[in-house]
Amino acid sequence: MSTNTHESQDAQDSAGLSRRSFVARSATAGAGLAIAGTAGVLATAPGAVGEPGHDGGRGRREPGYGPLVTDPAGILSLPAGFSYRVITRAGETTLESGETTPSNHDGTGCFAGARGAHLLVVNHELDGPRTEADHPVPLAEDLVYDPAAPGGCTVVEVVDGGDHVTEWVGIAGTANNCAGGTTPWGTWLTCEENADRAGENGMTKDHGYVFEVDPYDREANRSPRPIKALGRFEHEAVVVDPRRGDLYLTEDADEPNGLFYRWVPPRGFRHGRGRLGTLADDAGTLQAFKCFDSQGRFVDDLSRTTRTGTVYGVDWVDVPDRDARDASIREQFGAGEITRARKLEGMWWGDDGAYFVSSYAREESPGTPHDGQVWFYDPRRRTVTLKVLLGVNPDPSREGHLDGPDNITVSPYGGLIIAEDGDGLQHLFGATDDGRTWALARNEVNIGTAEEPEFSEFTGVTFSPDGGTLYAHIQEPGIMLAITGPWHR
Repeated sequence: MSTNTHESQDAQDSAGLSRRSFVARSATAGAGLAIAGTAGVLATAPGAVGEPGHDGGRGRREPGYGPLVTDPAGILSLPAGFSYRVITRAGETTLESGETTPSNHDGTGCFAGARGAHLLVVNHELDGPRTEADHPVPLAEDLVYDPAAPGGCTVVEVVDGGDHVTEWVGIAGTANNCAGGTTPWGTWLTCEENADRAGENGMTKDHGYVFEVDPYDREANRSPRPIKALGRFEHEAVVVDPRRGDLYLTEDADEPNGLFYRWVPPRGFRHGRGRLGTLADDAGTLQAFKCFDSQGRFVDDLSRTTRTGTVYGVDWVDVPDRDARDASIREQFGAGEITRARKLEGMWWGDDGAYFVSSYAREESPGTPHDGQVWFYDPRRRTVTLKVLLGVNPDPSREGHLDGPDNITVSPYGGLIIAEDGDGLQHLFGATDDGRTWALARNEVNIGTAEEPEFSEFTGVTFSPDGGTLYAHIQEPGIMLAITGPWHR
């Protein structure tokens, strides 16, 4: 499929909020603007995400599916009635070529395959010299960008719930493939969270780009070419606005903190399979966002925000040098020019906008420390709203505390499902329309010792197209899991 040509910038601006009109509306609405459009935005289906119990007489049910039942196999604890299946495991399961599954599973997209199969494109977050990786992505013929880099993507076909699994290389020779995003035309955009130049860390080509991987057409993946129009920086995730054709991108970086980007396609461009790869390196316009509050005051960093429901207006500022030839993009802007945030990570398109994550803020940020924010950008209104705020976790080793949201997806049953990448215990957890959180799963794979346990982050959380299976990974040692259960309960 293809999406329509991007509407003119003037038309888009008139549909949204200019800075002046945002301030005027805020003055009229007063405090009401801070909560306008927030209630129920996350509820993408009737009811909350699983409502098994009651909250002790306060008049509403507690979210979630109940307490987690410890897994005797020591892999994944889930609520009663749920189960999981291991689909791939780094260094153990094998690809079609006979080589073993690469490690460090990360961002993942799931697509409908033939006869009910699921096709998953899986990032493998591996960087540094290839010689230092225990299980790099194999250098499959004609699928290699830089033979010195260990990362890339595999494509996994899951048939009959995992009775039959086939895996092959989608792209190899890329670096630190972290998150990415699906496209409306059925491909995966994989993002390099690495900006090494040729000659750095043994690399033979420049890195810091986005690549397109087609799960259906292996020939389309040959001779991989970076989409340089989307900029060179420490990419994390990307989503496509299916109506306007814009792409939104997050940057996981610091010193200084990273940026939230928009790429506007050139006039007359039509999206479709492989079309991004045909663009000139300077095609379209890459921009960074700049936020302001209801009084028109500039917001320098998202860590300034301390209340869920807070709404900021958004302006977009053109990037001077998108290939970062002399300085990283985030260093090309001075004080007062753009808004920053620490660890801008996972992102997912839903409810006609982009949900995106800031994983935490500490002394590197000018605002209030926190252990996670989830924001929603509304392109029609040109506003960004804080949906979820996690305070600093006082005891990461204690069950019931959550921190470090990372990969994220919108659930077909309402709300969000978020992968935790924090300290201590690691969970998949849900967030409801009113910002409440609840645990769906807990990682039980101890990669530390009995005396000093350590648990890897969850990654790649995504539902199958039919909504019956939630896929997720335990990044280390590298395990892909398929979770099923009474989602409608």
